[in-house]
Amino acid sequence: MQYDFDQVIDRSKNLSAKYDERGKKFGREDVIPLWIADMDFKTAQPIIDALKRRAEEGIWGYTARPAGYFEAIRDWQSRRNGWAPDTSLMSFCLGVVQTLSAMIQLYTPQGGNVLIQTPVYGEFYDMAEFAGRRVIENQLVERDGRWTVDWADLEEKLRLADLFLLCSPHNPVGIVWPEEDLRRMMELCLKYHVLVVSDEIHSDLIFHGKKHIPTASLSPEIAANVVTGISGTKTFNLAGLQASAVVFPNRHMKETFDRFWMNMDIHRNNAFSVTAMETAFREGEEWLEQLLPYLSENFDFVVNYCERHIPKIKTYAPDATYLMWLDCRALGLSNRELHDFMIEKARLGLNDGYAFGRSLNGFMRLNAACPRSVLERALHQLEAAVSRL
Repeated sequence: MQYDFDQVIDRSKNLSAKYDERGKKFGREDVIPLWIADMDFKTAQPIIDALKRRAEEGIWGYTARPAGYFEAIRDWQSRRNGWAPDTSLMSFCLGVVQTLSAMIQLYTPQGGNVLIQTPVYGEFYDMAEFAGRRVIENQLVERDGRWTVDWADLEEKLRLADLFLLCSPHNPVGIVWPEEDLRRMMELCLKYHVLVVSDEIHSDLIFHGKKHIPTASLSPEIAANVVTGISGTKTFNLAGLQASAVVFPNRHMKETFDRFWMNMDIHRNNAFSVTAMETAFREGEEWLEQLLPYLSENFDFVVNYCERHIPKIKTYAPDATYLMWLDCRALGLSNRELHDFMIEKARLGLNDGYAFGRSLNGFMRLNAACPRSVLERALHQLEAAVSRL
């Protein structure tokens, strides 16, 4: 079927955090919300149909997880990424962030060191610090608006690290790690005996002919040192159903992880996430193949608009995710001033760049997964606000 991603849907009527938490997040309700990482698009019709059938059953008690659940994930990974993980080494988790939290608690000592590559998703900081661990940063290096690894610094920091949280593809700067870089990082982790947790939640949102390489697919030696977090929630806009999968290198690690969650009686999907996830991976590909070019055109629209009308704000089309990294340094504002400017003057709800790297100044993150008309309105407001500075 043909999907209409231009349709504007009023999400304020479905308890959307993205919309209904604007007052709490930004102090006002009239900002255009381009922050939290979900999409303003309806998901694939087969998923909607399957959930309707499940809803009509009328009984949603404790829900078993069929073998087909993990098999669908394996088959999707095999078809899309050439990686067929062993379903007997997969576990359920509420989300990839919860996986990061559990792995930090289980596989690092109290007061130990968790290595991240900044700028990166702010939960990487939070999960480590909430657990009483110390965050050490391998800061990515910016060259002409693109970000690369500081290899000497990475090796130095790995000497100190107990765990490395890898973001692949990378949020927020949109890197699809090339095989050479990915292999080099993993070989350094092996050299210094640092376990890797690879967050691959954005691995289906890839553009510009790039190819996602699952970290654990590089070699058997590397796979033995990598725990992978994956989900269909970003791909198919299902974050509210809270479900992900974790792929372990061995049975002992899986059993340790499963016991951690069993002790909190968290080990089942809810009645709807089982249906949604399996249907997404079995029948959602047509929707995704229509979504990707629409998102890519959104990126190009934002880039071209900024170049023509707001040259002080620089951005680029990311190779992955639906999140755009805005360089606002030419506006000459402090982080606090930039935060206030976007809310009070531009009436936009964006993510502050310093949440992704605490030494960063002058950056914002914009979620481009919305109808083009919403982006047009947002950029008109931004242009008008910048012109008044």
